[in-house]
Parts: sequence; C-alpha cells; structure tokens
Amino acid sequence: MTNPPALVWFRRDLRIKDNPALHAAARSGAPLVCLFVLDNTGAFAAGGASRWWLHHSLVALQKSLSALGGTLVVMHGPASKIVPQFVDKIGAKTVFWNRRYDPDGIETDRYLKTALQGAGVSVNSFNGALIREPWETETGAGAFYRVFTPFWRAMQRLGPSRAEITAELDASFKDLAKDIHTQGTGSNPWGLLPTAPNWAAEFPDSWVPGEIGAHKALRDFVASTIDTYDTDRNRPDLERTSRLSPHLAFGEISPLQIWNAVHAQISAGNIIEKSAMTFLSEIAWREFSYNLIYHYTDIQTTPIKPNFANFPWRDDDHLFQRWTKGQTGIPIVDAGMRQLWRTGWMHNRVRMIAASFLTKNLLIDWREGERWFWDTLVDADAASNTASWQWVAGSGADAAPYFRIFNPVTQSEKFDPTGAYIRKYIPELRELPDKYIHAPWKASHAILDEAHITLDQTYPKPIVDLQTSRQRALDAYATVKSS
Repeated sequence: MTNPPALVWFRRDLRIKDNPALHAAARSGAPLVCLFVLDNTGAFAAGGASRWWLHHSLVALQKSLSALGGTLVVMHGPASKIVPQFVDKIGAKTVFWNRRYDPDGIETDRYLKTALQGAGVSVNSFNGALIREPWETETGAGAFYRVFTPFWRAMQRLGPSRAEITAELDASFKDLAKDIHTQGTGSNPWGLLPTAPNWAAEFPDSWVPGEIGAHKALRDFVASTIDTYDTDRNRPDLERTSRLSPHLAFGEISPLQIWNAVHAQISAGNIIEKSAMTFLSEIAWREFSYNLIYHYTDIQTTPIKPNFANFPWRDDDHLFQRWTKGQTGIPIVDAGMRQLWRTGWMHNRVRMIAASFLTKNLLIDWREGERWFWDTLVDADAASNTASWQWVAGSGADAAPYFRIFNPVTQSEKFDPTGAYIRKYIPELRELPDKYIHAPWKASHAILDEAHITLDQTYPKPIVDLQTSRQRALDAYATVKSS
C-alpha cells in the first residue's frame, strides 16, 4: 500500500533551514508535497512591491527544494478553499504549517484546522516566525506587555522558547504528476512581477531575495557593520543597517537564527556587545509588534488608544498625493518618499520622519500612510507596519507622546549632515550648499539661482508651514489627550 503524502504548506516561511513545519513533516517519514498559496484575500494580501520580492523568493525556494529532490506547487486562490481541495487531490493524511499571528492568518488557521480534522486529516502547526510566541511573554501579573522596554528586558531574561533546528533536512518527496503543477510558465509565471516601477532596480547587488541571500546579508552585516550600528543606524546617508527586513518579512531567515548568530559572535568576543544588543533590540521590536497585533486584533483599522477614535484627521487627497510622490517641498521627506517609490525600501529613520510629517504636519490619517507603505515596501510586514504607524501617530501602545512632532529640518541636519541622501534622491537640489540643502526656501534668490533652482518650478515650496502646522497638530492632539 502506498504511503500517503504529507502536505507542507509554506507561507511567510520561505526557507529550508530552521523551518519547524518542514522538518517535522520530514521526520514523519511520509513523502512530502510542498505547496504555496497565492491568496489575495484579506487585509494583508501582498502589496505591489512585496509581490516583486515574493516572486524571487519563490524562485529561490523552488531551486532549494529541487536540489533536494522536491518541488513547490504554487496555486492561486483563497487558502481556506485551496488547501482542503489540494489535500483531497493528493490524498494527504497529515498537513504541516507554521502559524501566522495576524487576524486574517489566525482566522484561516482556525478554519482550516477544524475543516481538515473533520475530514480525518491530522494538522500540525508550529512557531516558525518568532523567537517567543505572543502568549509566551507575560508580565508578572499574567498580562501581555503594552510597553516595549519591559518587553525587551523580559526577552533578554527569558531567551528563545524553542531551539533552533540546525540539522540538515532529511526528507523524501512525492513524485507529482504534471497536471498538479499549476504555477504557470515564462519569466512571470505567477503574475507577481510589476512592470513599473522595477522595485529595487537601483540595488541589484544588495537585493538578493531568498534564503541564501538572507544569510549572506546577515554574515556581511555582522562582519562589517554591526559594531557601528548603535551610532550609525540613524544615518540614511550611510549604508549602516542590516537590510534584513525583507528577508525576515518573507521568512527566508528566522529571527531565532539572527538572535543565535549574533549572540554567538558576542560570546566569542568578535563584535561589540553594546552595538550588537542595539541591533537585537530592533529584532525585539518586531516581536513586540507581533505581540500587539495578536492581542489587538483590529489594530490595522482601530487606534489602540480609544481616545483617538474621534481624532480630527483632515481629508485632503491633494496633500496626500504630494506626499506619496515626494513633492512636499521638505527635502528629507521627499527624498524618503522617492527612495520608497524607486526602490521599494526606505531608511527607518526617514520612515519615521515621513510618517510624522503626514500624520502631524498634514494631519492625515495614519491609516492612509499605512496602506501606502503596505503597497510600496518590499519588507511590508503586517505587524511592524501597523504598529509603527500607530506609534508615530500617537495612538498605539508605547506610542510617541502626542507632543513629539519630528521637525524634519533638524532631523535632516542631524542625520544627513552633508545632504548626501537628499542629493541622491532629489538631484534637482544637488548644487545647493550643505547649509541650505535641508531647507531650500531659506536660501536667497542668488544662492538658488546659482544652484539652478526656481522654487515651485524646479522644486516645490513647502506645502505647509512647519511651525504653523506643528501648532495645529498640538491643538488637535490636545482635544483627545485627556478624553
């Protein structure tokens, strides 16, 4: 009698190493069938830029599985329908997957577990996405953490809740009939690649989607950059960040692998502990964001702080479009928004500046910005994206105080002191002296003429006055801070 296959359902865990679901399925002894479902339903369906990354990540996973004798079946449609149908088609008796923690993922998991078990299929789910699952890190009172600092202390004290899987995958795979292969043909078999913009076209060497690229990025970062991370991570003019965020977003590397690799280098005395721990605290922020999205199930649409439900946001599509196109007249904001559109990525410090400008200087709803980032970031992550926008807006857990309004000019002067970042993405300002690159409207006509700049022709004047709009934001926030 033929041994029935086991189905491994890949999701945002597109890797072979340290993949609990995949390795557990291999240990079952059943021949494996690997499936990925392109599910465009729900609030967290992949946006335009992340679809570019997903295409290349799937190609990389296919190559890895092929080298092991397996294949990856890619199917389109709602996972709640596709998975049971595919299980029935291949005659699988067991299904393995790694859990999701966003509301759509949790609902899908629950539905499928009930449906499959009702059909006599064994379901096995695992933590492949987090160092500690959301219910595993609690306060002394048994509640979940709403503030990052004590959460970070608890993570350091408790450490990972599972061991990293370091063994090589030892698996057999079912030989599938050709009619099961529904992933299409050609250079764009799944319809994921955009025609314009060509995301990450400016960084062809550094953007290497897939598990191999993820581990190379980690090695390179630890070998050359991590020792200056605590001082240089806020400098968009320097390439001093890990650029691991899209690899993490698609699960090409696990946060546990990063955690262990960095701690091993600290223990060996190869890297500076203070700077390395600053980096790991950013990995912990991702964990904290998942802690929030798990417990606040409507976080994408509802402010965590109830008093923000009636915040007087302004509905101004013209200003919003100027923001999305990098035409606000505020160079650091415009540079970031242009970097985002041209490359599918933006430096984290500039993300905060651009988000603060939208929500506070323009008083435009953070949900508008969150949706734009979701569609244009290659590293769009359900938890991090939403929690970060709520943090900047002041409505989230552990949020920035309502009166903390980033001054984009002083931020630019501090973190892009020579204007190198601005000049890279706003070439029409490249001839301005450093003194005026951050605020061209302060330059005299003679200086602007010498730099071949005519405000509102070659580069826009600011769409709002920074001081006036700051006070307007303070007045608006005052209406909800104590309600």
